[in-house]
Amino acid sequence: MKLVDDVRALLNDDPQLAQLLNLSDFEDFPQLAGALFSQICNSDAIGNVVQLVYASDSQLVETTLYDIAETARRNFEPGGQSATLLFSRGVQAIMAHRVAHKLWMDGDTHLALATKARCGRAFATDIHPAAQIGAGLWLDHGLGFVVGETSVIGEDVSIWHNVTLGSTLNDSGARRHPHVGRGAVIGAGAVLLGGITIGAHANIAAGSIVVDDIPKGMVAVGSKASIRGPARVSFTQTSEPSS
Repeated sequence: MKLVDDVRALLNDDPQLAQLLNLSDFEDFPQLAGALFSQICNSDAIGNVVQLVYASDSQLVETTLYDIAETARRNFEPGGQSATLLFSRGVQAIMAHRVAHKLWMDGDTHLALATKARCGRAFATDIHPAAQIGAGLWLDHGLGFVVGETSVIGEDVSIWHNVTLGSTLNDSGARRHPHVGRGAVIGAGAVLLGGITIGAHANIAAGSIVVDDIPKGMVAVGSKASIRGPARVSFTQTSEPSS
């Protein structure tokens, strides 16, 4: 595989970089991914999980290669795809999610949640393993990305840092988090709440708070809070706990 060969060449050409990254020997993409995550998370156990999951699913490898290629293309990443894999926090965070999602879909929910938690501490993200993320996500920077359980993100979406796809806490159903259409662009700090639909190729401006559907190809900008009646959500106890 060209990407694996390019990473190996990069490390061979720069001994100082190779020493800094301290990757173990790798022959294919699953081994490379496992070695990378062992170092990122300071855990051989996480590295083993990542390697085994990628080795078990060739389509998962292809999806991740597309994520890497699209991130390098859209971000004009210096060093191309090999540098993107080694240095892009966003790509690595999505790799971690794809591994956790595979485990979740295979029924190994505890290991999926453990993988999410361990990798989330490394990347400062919190992406529920059940969330569905299409191929070609460009997660720029990656920091602060929060995604709820029933969220769906289409293919070729671009998302900046500190974005939340959350619920309104008023719905416990199967569609309580946003669905984001293909090719949408979501700016830094945007908050999308509830089972709303963001249409294909829509733009959500940085800092916007979105609680309604956004049509295909439209731009949503800004936020405005107003009084809408009594508060409906509380996590305080209604009475003193019994002793």
